[in-house]
Amino acid sequence: MAHIALVRPPFYGTRWELTVDATPPISVAYLAGSLVAQNHHVTVIDSVGEALERGMRPLNNGLLTLGLSPDEIASRIPSGTDVIGVSSMFSVEWPFIRDIVETIRRRFPSVPLVLGGEHPTARYAFSLKSCPGVDAIVLGEGEATFGELVTAVRTGIPLDGVRGIAFRRGGEVVTTPPRPRIRDVDAIPEPAWELTPLEAYLDRKLAYGVERGRTMPMLASRGCPYECTFCSNPVMWTTRWLVRTPRKVVDEMEKYIAAYGIDSVDFYDLTAVVRKDWIIEFCEELLRRGIKVDWQLPSGTRSEALDNDVIPLLHRSGCTNLTYAPESGSDRMLKLIKKKVKLPRMLTSIETAIAAGINVKVTLILGFPGETWRDVLKTFWFLAQLAVRGVHDVSVWAFVPYPGSALFEGLVRDGRLDPETDEYFMSLAAYADIGRTKSWSQSFGSRTLKAIRIGAFLFFYGLSFAIRPLRLYHIAKHILSGRHHSKLESRLVSLIRKVRT
Repeated sequence: MAHIALVRPPFYGTRWELTVDATPPISVAYLAGSLVAQNHHVTVIDSVGEALERGMRPLNNGLLTLGLSPDEIASRIPSGTDVIGVSSMFSVEWPFIRDIVETIRRRFPSVPLVLGGEHPTARYAFSLKSCPGVDAIVLGEGEATFGELVTAVRTGIPLDGVRGIAFRRGGEVVTTPPRPRIRDVDAIPEPAWELTPLEAYLDRKLAYGVERGRTMPMLASRGCPYECTFCSNPVMWTTRWLVRTPRKVVDEMEKYIAAYGIDSVDFYDLTAVVRKDWIIEFCEELLRRGIKVDWQLPSGTRSEALDNDVIPLLHRSGCTNLTYAPESGSDRMLKLIKKKVKLPRMLTSIETAIAAGINVKVTLILGFPGETWRDVLKTFWFLAQLAVRGVHDVSVWAFVPYPGSALFEGLVRDGRLDPETDEYFMSLAAYADIGRTKSWSQSFGSRTLKAIRIGAFLFFYGLSFAIRPLRLYHIAKHILSGRHHSKLESRLVSLIRKVRT
């Protein structure tokens, strides 16, 4: 048995970022659950959940942070720890993760320190070379790999024998053969929420989706079968989509209702709905057991399986919110970014969902390399169609080149992007913050794209409220009641919290 400390870093964002501040650490909780199942002793330092009462704090670089300081994180790691693992999911956090790692290294100079998550998976050589405090990196899915790595460290087995890692040998970076994805996703131990300050999130009703009371994060599937060029999924998860048995997912929901008194479930899946038979079986299982809990898909899903047969069943089983992710209203751009969706089919699915009583949000991205004014105009026309049909929310994000994505690699290859500077990492905050918008299109600059994004919001919500003026009244009513129905309501409350702190 080894003593392992797992670190979830602070949340870093911007004042006008259009996202919710903090959510429970599901990736760290899953890893902790697997390690406990392997008979290890695990300490979780959730630096966000342990400092929620402090609120957001400004940093010198214009960002805000929520969480423990690097010194506080290091001080919470037990003195007898054998291996330290640090989660690094988002590349915008890298300059801060680097500081956290070096602070921990000064306090624990000889304890093996392992990094995992989407950023180091995509940029493992750079991460090892730029951060000497890191001993090894888990590439991709972590449960099996990290457990085997811990065993190797404890028993003195050479790291070459551990599949799916990168490590430093002398001045060289060594990678081992890739580890196959875990096929039996039902066998993955459930998250060890008891090791996290979960109640701090539940009490504050913090959620990734729309705030609907005490909200629990869950996963019904892993991976995504698609290859969108702006996404790092193929590097992190490959293109294999694996789904849990509906009965197992509902078992977990029932457990959380009994243990934590939850009101709602957010499914964090990359692409939750792929198979029609699976979603029907899942909904029917919820109805058969008479489970009364809201659930939603806030990450963005596809429309192929969401038709007249499925959508009414979603609503009856408790689905309150759906997020569709077409990303563009231009068929030309959809082809360029390999987003394999049919907009007319998606509009039909959206209409059916709204008619069934489900709150619908749509996500779009502007500023792609190669995007033209004609593509932008087509996206505005698509926004008009969404408003007329009654869509409740839209998010108009700015494209940012994520490490591991095909577009990132293309920009680096063309010399348009230096991926090893802190300036680049900080620029990734432009995704959600209109004020930091950066254009990668050759047709218009950053200031123009900022105006386009603002115009898109005003255009959609102006048209939407003009057609349905009573929505303004309902939004105010829901915000005052503390039980939100749309993402706009949650965003407004999130911005108010930031301004207050």
